[in-house]
Amino acid sequence: MPKLEPYLSSSSNSRVKEWAKLTERKHREREGKFLLEGAHLVEEALRAGWPVTHVAFDAGAGIPEELAVYAESEQAGTAGPLWVPVSPEVIAKCSSTQTPQPVFAVAEKKSLPPDKLFDPDAGLVAVLDGVQDPGNVGTIIRSAAACGATAVVLGRGTADVYNAKTLRATMGALFHVPVTEADLTELLPEARERGVTVVGTSLQAAQSCYDYNFRRGVWLVFGSEGGGLSAEVSAAVQDNVIIPITGRAESLNVAMAATVLLFEAQRQRMM
Repeated sequence: MPKLEPYLSSSSNSRVKEWAKLTERKHREREGKFLLEGAHLVEEALRAGWPVTHVAFDAGAGIPEELAVYAESEQAGTAGPLWVPVSPEVIAKCSSTQTPQPVFAVAEKKSLPPDKLFDPDAGLVAVLDGVQDPGNVGTIIRSAAACGATAVVLGRGTADVYNAKTLRATMGALFHVPVTEADLTELLPEARERGVTVVGTSLQAAQSCYDYNFRRGVWLVFGSEGGGLSAEVSAAVQDNVIIPITGRAESLNVAMAATVLLFEAQRQRMM
């Protein structure tokens, strides 16, 4: 049996109150921590070696089977999170859903040094400008991780990556591709100065994405669902491409468009 922390039954416990505050963005930003709800996200974080400080689980249900191996490794002396049995009341207090899953974790945010982003020869970065829907942001992060992208950059007005809905949409991909927030009006010009090509999408673009050369350092910029790119970000775009649509749909959802371009870039780089 793994060594466990004392049982927490009351949602009024000071530690529980601190955890519950992490359901709000302002507290996540202040503390540099966030919550992971459900065994899948917790397992992905632990598997990736992400800094997780606590894993809280329903004492009645016990440690989920898929997490047991990580709890046993703590018993063996491997550094890792504290395992805390808690009541359903505590689980509910720290959950963002009406039907909470029986386990959650407290994890630390990780920052990405800007220099890690710049690779003029082979970098592939997805840049989001005001993409507000958490599901779209999470899906783009998932696609970026799947195609081996260098990073995902979130600009002003984009949904918080540590929001519970965004995290669920990533399906754990957050732990497999670097994600960072930045002021795009400063970062994009710097990327261009360092030899990166900044590419956007436009229904008026003359060049198909399938004819464009993605075999170099490229940043793909995607705008909000309703308004597209902001004027400031659009000014930093060097090339625009179009995703050919032969059917009757006018355009693609931003997450689908991002997925198409990311995997086209991957396809070209594998040739």
